[in-house]
Amino acid sequence: MIRWWRILRAFWSTALQSHMEYRGNFLLSLLSSAGMFAGSVLTLSVMFHHTSSLGGWTFHQALAVMGTFMVLNGISLSVFSPNLNRIVEHVRLGTLDFILLKPVDAQFWLSLRYLTIQGFPEILLGLGVVGYVYVKLRPGPGPTLAGVALFVAALILLYSLWFMLASLSIWFVKIYNITAVLQTLLEAGRFPVHAYPLFWRFVFTFLIPVAFITTLPAAMWVEGPSFRVILAGFAMAGTAFLASRRFWFFARKFYTSASS
Repeated sequence: MIRWWRILRAFWSTALQSHMEYRGNFLLSLLSSAGMFAGSVLTLSVMFHHTSSLGGWTFHQALAVMGTFMVLNGISLSVFSPNLNRIVEHVRLGTLDFILLKPVDAQFWLSLRYLTIQGFPEILLGLGVVGYVYVKLRPGPGPTLAGVALFVAALILLYSLWFMLASLSIWFVKIYNITAVLQTLLEAGRFPVHAYPLFWRFVFTFLIPVAFITTLPAAMWVEGPSFRVILAGFAMAGTAFLASRRFWFFARKFYTSASS
């Protein structure tokens, strides 16, 4: 673990040094995130204008889901997107050869080599929202730990989905449309899944795990901790991560390299 941490620190320190040369990008990202946050809060306020609950959730409870989504989306913008979208370019240009020859796990390298500051403002705003809701709801130690545990599981699941889609680039070089569709569907996680009609609740629960990624971590603060839900969450996340590993090794067999 110490070796992996040293490699990761070297990766991210060099990446941040290069990004800090363009500090104006951080300010633009902050303004963009603030604008999107204001729009989301306005939308949520309009929903609650004529009702006191949305699918059984109060305004502050729904705000907890939004904050969770913002943190996850910020991590996705800063870590997942800049790394996994590059897999397409590595396959197209043949530079994946050099990565496979490095004395480090290729999946680790491809997943964590780059870090951008683009998602930092959204992470900070999301943490601010979660902190505000925490003060309002006062969930207690048990629900707090349960929510954090499910958040970690949701992060692992989200990464696994991203990586499996990125691995498809070995067969299909242009997969940007697929990742764009996934990102659009995940946008539904800004609001509690209970707010959607029955059909979309089924889709976001059993077909696309939007409910698990954003609603369930916040539900631990609302409905109280559930050992079965936490166990099921980590089982799902662990299965997805192992599936991403196996799928990567399977896909790599079909990579013919740039020189063959």
